[in-house]
Amino acid sequence: MKKNARKSLAFAVIVVAVFSIITAFQFLKVFEYLEFKTYDLRVNLFAASAKPSDDIIVILLDQDSLDWGRAEKSWGFPWPRSAWAEFVDYMNAAGAKSVAFDLLFTEPSVYGNADDEAFARAAKDFGKVMQIVHFSTQTGSAHTWQSSIQTPLFEPSGFGSFLEKFELKIEGSNVAAQFPISGILSTAGALGSDVGTFDPDGTVRRLSLFTLFDGKAVPGEAAACLMIDGGSPSIRYDAKKKVIEWEDRRIPVDNDGKSLLRFRGANFQRYIPYPMSVMLQSAEDYWNGKTPEYPPEDFKDKYVFCGYYAPGLFDIVTTPVSSVYPGMGAHITMLDNMLQGDFTQETPLWLDLVLLFLGITVVAALTVFPSKHQLQLSLGSMLLFLMAAIGGSFFAYLIGWWLHIVVLLAGIAASYLISTLYNYATEGKQKQYIKKAFSQYLSPLFIEQLIANPEQLKLGGERKEISIFFSDIQGFSTISERLQDPAVLTELLNDYLTFMTNIILDSGGTIDKYEGDAIIAFWNAPLNLPDHAARALAAAMECQARLSERQDYYEEKYGARLITRIGLNTGLAVVGNMGSEIHYNYTMLGDAVNLAARLEGLNKQFGTFLMCTEHTFVLANGELSSDAVTTNHTNKHDASKEAATNTFILPDVFYGRKLASVAVVGKKEPAVVYEPLLKDVFEEKKPVLEKFNAARDLFYEGRFSEALPLFEAILKEDRPAYFYAEQCKYHIAHPGEWKGYWQAMSK
Repeated sequence: MKKNARKSLAFAVIVVAVFSIITAFQFLKVFEYLEFKTYDLRVNLFAASAKPSDDIIVILLDQDSLDWGRAEKSWGFPWPRSAWAEFVDYMNAAGAKSVAFDLLFTEPSVYGNADDEAFARAAKDFGKVMQIVHFSTQTGSAHTWQSSIQTPLFEPSGFGSFLEKFELKIEGSNVAAQFPISGILSTAGALGSDVGTFDPDGTVRRLSLFTLFDGKAVPGEAAACLMIDGGSPSIRYDAKKKVIEWEDRRIPVDNDGKSLLRFRGANFQRYIPYPMSVMLQSAEDYWNGKTPEYPPEDFKDKYVFCGYYAPGLFDIVTTPVSSVYPGMGAHITMLDNMLQGDFTQETPLWLDLVLLFLGITVVAALTVFPSKHQLQLSLGSMLLFLMAAIGGSFFAYLIGWWLHIVVLLAGIAASYLISTLYNYATEGKQKQYIKKAFSQYLSPLFIEQLIANPEQLKLGGERKEISIFFSDIQGFSTISERLQDPAVLTELLNDYLTFMTNIILDSGGTIDKYEGDAIIAFWNAPLNLPDHAARALAAAMECQARLSERQDYYEEKYGARLITRIGLNTGLAVVGNMGSEIHYNYTMLGDAVNLAARLEGLNKQFGTFLMCTEHTFVLANGELSSDAVTTNHTNKHDASKEAATNTFILPDVFYGRKLASVAVVGKKEPAVVYEPLLKDVFEEKKPVLEKFNAARDLFYEGRFSEALPLFEAILKEDRPAYFYAEQCKYHIAHPGEWKGYWQAMSK
């Protein structure tokens, strides 16, 4: 009886404690990143089953069109606006509902006034052309809405203070508007805001119906397309249902006034895009009485979006369905969702908490209270709830709801873990429990640490400094296609991953995961390694050296040379036992992890194969340096630090050069990055590197004309010099855009 009372008290304490802690974590957004990723999984799983609207047409100025314009019309870039005029005239004749240009016409045409007038004339004749108004803290100049603008604006009612959520607010910055030039502005049938919305992980999942600027409710690109076709300006907010009512549409919004998009696929190719070159040829054939390839009836009563889709021209954003998604595609998706009325909504907080409490309670009850088959029942109940939660989240998405699954899974898992730990602790079987419960997903070394120090078990992980490693084989898809035999491809990949993994493990690193040919690893967790940065850098350089030695073997046996790019960063991250739907893993997450991943891809821009942050390079060398190319560091690593991995020997000093100051995709603040070099390579290239240093310093001082000839002098000897030479030319041609660092536009 006494034992049962203790069990009941323990049960109540566990339920209340786990519910309180998990709820607190939810409010503190501890699970936010994982929740985003599990939601993205659902989006990707069902995106292909969501049929795109037949009323949307996408016209693209792609690379083939640019080549056609150059060859057939002698058009450089940008194209003359008379070309857009021909296109608009054709859409006018076709009877399109609207034409939306996801392009900025904020400067006069380089072809002269007549070129602008031709475009303005076509837009005026049609009367249904949407142009962009761009809001920015850098390029915008207008701080008020021009009184002469006659394009339609929303007239909100019932919003109250909630209307403030739609106002552009960038802390410490003054947002201004950038309008099209006057002739194009005056003939626009509507102006659409191109403002995008990024979640905390840098992903676009939502958009606003409108943007509040200078007291004016400026419709977004999607809404402007509907307003230009006669849509009413009147909108009303129903606070109880959390929807914006616009005519017969019900547009759900979150607490910040954003609408959660339902994407149709990995890009907007499912809308069957039309190349602009063929559009113009069809228009010419139509006016000349010939049969066009794209007849006018294809565009009757369609909403037509037009934008760039050539390398280096279109804006790229990360979405749940793609990390390189055209920004225009988000606005197209918004329009599609409004036409089909199938936005996604987040489940209300009260429902999340009810499900969380139910899951914690049932799992704890079946785990804590004695039973003949206690282990099977408790484990079975947890698995049952996990499967029900996962299945429920998929079903919820299908009917239009985002059910927050990670908090529920965390609650169920935490309830099971805490309850089981209590049982085994009270029965004197804690060691047996830990070994049995965690052997499936933790290394034997870490299990022994847990047995010796069970207090290390942290459900939420821990925040600590680690050194992070991302690698990827260049062009592996091409190699895979060439090696058509799966057995041969598997043999090659296993050989590569084996020797790379052995180097990492010998250095004291932890393999996080493999993603195809990519390796993700980190140092200083779970083992504490004071010289983790040096170990990570030494391991990365050893991987490259060993790979170089095996190239002849790979080429002879497989007909392929494996070129690997590696990115390294050292910083704070959360490491620990992270749970997905059906598997637990000792892993990491955080901004420092994202930066390391970005550096791996950034190698492509510079033509390098190993890149690390300054913080990693400095820690590896044991002291600060303004430029490692000209300063050698002596750093005798303490022999006692080799105890954990006594077969791995660290060098006394690392060599390299400061490569760049760059803000990677998704980051506003720049990071200084280095290219580590082997000693013999460093000594051989020292004269070239000194020239590079001088040119690089001039570049970051904004002295591009002085830096350019210095870079051009070493182009043949140094691949990064080629990158910088191109950047110099760009900034010489575009004065005023320099920020003091390079902004990466792709991953």
